[in-house]
Amino acid sequence: MRRWWMLVAACLVLAVAAPLGWWLTRPSSAEGVAVTSVGAPSPSASSPSAPASPSASSARPAVPQVTARPATPADGSRPTTNPVSISIPGIDVRAAVDPVGVEKDGSMVIPRSVDRVGWYRYGPPPGSDAGAAVVAGHVDSKAQGPGALFRLREVGVGDRVDVRLADGRTVRYEVVGKETLVKKRLPTERLFARDGAPRLVLITCGGPFVPELSSYRDNLVVVAEPVGGAA
Repeated sequence: MRRWWMLVAACLVLAVAAPLGWWLTRPSSAEGVAVTSVGAPSPSASSPSAPASPSASSARPAVPQVTARPATPADGSRPTTNPVSISIPGIDVRAAVDPVGVEKDGSMVIPRSVDRVGWYRYGPPPGSDAGAAVVAGHVDSKAQGPGALFRLREVGVGDRVDVRLADGRTVRYEVVGKETLVKKRLPTERLFARDGAPRLVLITCGGPFVPELSSYRDNLVVVAEPVGGAA
């Protein structure tokens, strides 16, 4: 009988210790500087002015409802500054990048394949002298599993982010901040700004999943600053 009680006690300890250990060691949802402070751009007529309503997709970030210049010239040729891939070695993230625009509802187009990410082609490309180059992707999908940015929550301040351009150059960034923000209050006019210091903004879904909305409640936003020029 005593052995049985000892076994029950051991199981209870494990049942409590395992979740507690996960809670204490889980990656923080906020680290470094506030993501909206990087670059400190001033809202202007050329910047997005209002967020779109959260999409029904389970992994689509909220994005601006306006557009600006296209990323491709009138002749259809592909600029050599377009990003083609992104990697974050510290958390083993690697993904191909597709130039994307906006849906009819004003939300940013996200590649259907969850292992790819989208670059907002109406904003600055990575390596620009000013403004935010925005890259967004799925955190996961019921049909396809973990997305390209599934591990983005694990990124830390100081982690390296490499963006490969179409001409073969690589633009290197260093993470300076990450935050989890409620989608309905996502400051798109700051995150998608085309002025201010150059920076890279990474967006995916985060926070609790809301079944009645078939969507995550929040967006995880990571901001990184360039380290040197393109090489």
